[in-house]
Amino acid sequence: MMKLSLPRERDARDLAGRLAGVCPRDFVIYLHGDLGTGKTTLARAMIKALGHDGAVRSPTYTLIEPYEVSGRRIFHLDLYRLADPGELEYLGLRDLLSEEAVLLVEWPSRGRGMLPEPDLECHLDHAGSGRRLELVARSARGETVLARFEGNVSA
Repeated sequence: MMKLSLPRERDARDLAGRLAGVCPRDFVIYLHGDLGTGKTTLARAMIKALGHDGAVRSPTYTLIEPYEVSGRRIFHLDLYRLADPGELEYLGLRDLLSEEAVLLVEWPSRGRGMLPEPDLECHLDHAGSGRRLELVARSARGETVLARFEGNVSA
């Protein structure tokens, strides 16, 4: 586990860039936090850092936004508006999971039972005008990524 302070939005973007730098091609990240804590900001910054040049749309209404970057698949999911986890089947989640891809999942608790287990969980909270981030590895891959990430970040 690793805890970080993110006093400015720029700090969150920088952190996402460093995390993208150690992220394997097949990795699941859950993004937890209340509304306005920066989950989408972190996901957008990570998608950009992975090499996406265009606009990064919020999947608030579409629930899933796919990206292809240098042969790498990235799926950004925002499950806030999901009424039932079973809806993910209709959205083609099973097909997405059959591919090697990075999954960035906001509001993962709403997809419980349908989502793969996370490799890494990011817990965001308000901390004054900034944010506090806790990174928790949940798999061997997550442990490896967190160790590599910690080597590049001063807490």
